[in-house]
Amino acid sequence: MDQKEKIDQWICDWFQKADKNKDGRMNFKEVQHLLRMMNVDMNEDHAFRLFQMADKSETGTLEGEEFVLFYKALTQRDEVLEIFQEYSEDGKKMTLLEFVDFLLQEQMENKGVDEFAMELIDRYEPSESAKARHSLSIDGFLMYLCSPDGSIFNPEHKEVFQDMSQPLCHYFISSSHNTYLMEDQLRGQSSVEGYIRALKRGCRCLEVDCWDGPNGDPIVYHGHTFTSKIPFREVVTTLEKYAFRASDYPIILSLENHCSIEQQDIMAQQLKGILGEKLLISTIDGRVPMQLPSPEDLKGKIILKGKRIGYLEDSLNGQPDEVPEWEDVEEEEGPETEEEALRNEEKKKEKKAKQTLSQELSDCIIYCKSVPFCSFQHSRSHYKPYEMSSFAESKTRKLIREAVALNFQTAGTEMDLYDGLFSQNGRCGYILKPGFMRDTETDFSPENPQSKGDGSPLSIDIKVISGQQLPKIPNSKEGSIVDPLVRVEIHGVPADSAKQETKYIENNGFNPQWRETLQFTVCAPELALLRFVVEDYDKTSRNDFVGQYTLPLTSVKAGYRHIHLLSKDGTGIPPASLFVHIRLTELSTEID
Repeated sequence: MDQKEKIDQWICDWFQKADKNKDGRMNFKEVQHLLRMMNVDMNEDHAFRLFQMADKSETGTLEGEEFVLFYKALTQRDEVLEIFQEYSEDGKKMTLLEFVDFLLQEQMENKGVDEFAMELIDRYEPSESAKARHSLSIDGFLMYLCSPDGSIFNPEHKEVFQDMSQPLCHYFISSSHNTYLMEDQLRGQSSVEGYIRALKRGCRCLEVDCWDGPNGDPIVYHGHTFTSKIPFREVVTTLEKYAFRASDYPIILSLENHCSIEQQDIMAQQLKGILGEKLLISTIDGRVPMQLPSPEDLKGKIILKGKRIGYLEDSLNGQPDEVPEWEDVEEEEGPETEEEALRNEEKKKEKKAKQTLSQELSDCIIYCKSVPFCSFQHSRSHYKPYEMSSFAESKTRKLIREAVALNFQTAGTEMDLYDGLFSQNGRCGYILKPGFMRDTETDFSPENPQSKGDGSPLSIDIKVISGQQLPKIPNSKEGSIVDPLVRVEIHGVPADSAKQETKYIENNGFNPQWRETLQFTVCAPELALLRFVVEDYDKTSRNDFVGQYTLPLTSVKAGYRHIHLLSKDGTGIPPASLFVHIRLTELSTEID
């Protein structure tokens, strides 16, 4: 179904909802009631004139087709017509050359633009005669602007476009915390549905909290809480079924292992028996890794993350695993430092490893061995490429450079930003870090974005022009209409983080017009997210959320663009959208 068919179907669905007696006709009073249901506030005289014009049968009622005509006349996009007429010499059609000029001057399309213009006309122009003349009507122009090709999100980034052959540590990885929980962290329900939802959203790193269960079968739940429990076997079976439906790139299964050795053995047997060849149980080439393999190398594989007895090298060389001994580190005189205390504690833990870890499960840990974090310097000098650390939240805020696991089941700003970041690169769950974050000699600091070295600051001009069919607030009073405002946010390094908002428009959730320009300067666009939030203004209490859309700044298309809004839980709310104009300018060279 194309964009035009979707809009027509949406209008007809509303008509059928309001046609109480199912006679396929609506009088003006019924039409007024329906428009209020659709969040339309209108001038009654103007609406009645349009009603009479659409009543072709002159019966004082509108049938389905007539209502579609009435609706379209009522909702004519004057702001789009203005743009169309600016580039159309006769104001009725855009010739191929005029459309090419629009694409070059406004949309900043510069690759094969003549052929691209022909493709767009063929794709979106509803008139066959206009297509034959290679021209675009106002209807075709609007259809283009409302389509994925007219979206703010770069269509090329909906496919995998980044280099996927670099080591795993060079990527941000979409990760989920307490994946098995559906809601509350203390009393909520545990379910395999949590894994299914996360996997369908492109999540590539899942968490499993494993505990001893009855009858010798391990279970999964949030330990020491009142959350419900699910069998470990069910989680693994779900993983086998859904792991690679949204993405072919590797899954990392993070094992929070609290089981006895006996039940760890059962975990290993279930993992190998159910996952089969999908489970990675040896290095991809049988050699000691000098660096982590790439997502491309590991396509279709499930990697376990957890504790391991000894070093990977011991198993690959055919030698028995031994508890590793820490290399001697030159110590300063004086009291034991925090780092030294952590190292000494780790020595004790390693000596107990054979007593607390199943050898069979340990042998399944290949590229993701969990080790404690002492310091970056200690990690560089002591740890192997396949060893990695997890951080407590307080420490993460100070040290973060890697992917962060979120509660996918909890909607809100944090999840909006997370979804926005991973919406690029085909939603495959892996985002290549900027070059200055992959360089081992980097001096980059988020507190000093100029330290990244390359690239100029980016100036962003966002003209918020209008909104379309904004939804009513759930559980609002009958007949109430939203007073929408738009807030534009930049989320990035501290110097770049900013927000600005438009004025609110009274009683117009249907076609509000702001025509306000907001300006931002971004020093590290490679790390910035652009978020649009629509709220219903309330002068006596907190504004109500209407919709939002978040995307990486590097995926933004310049020019006149529609932003198709999402609900609180990240699902689409068609046909609700914003219409904006974006201009991106390097402070030294214009690049939009």
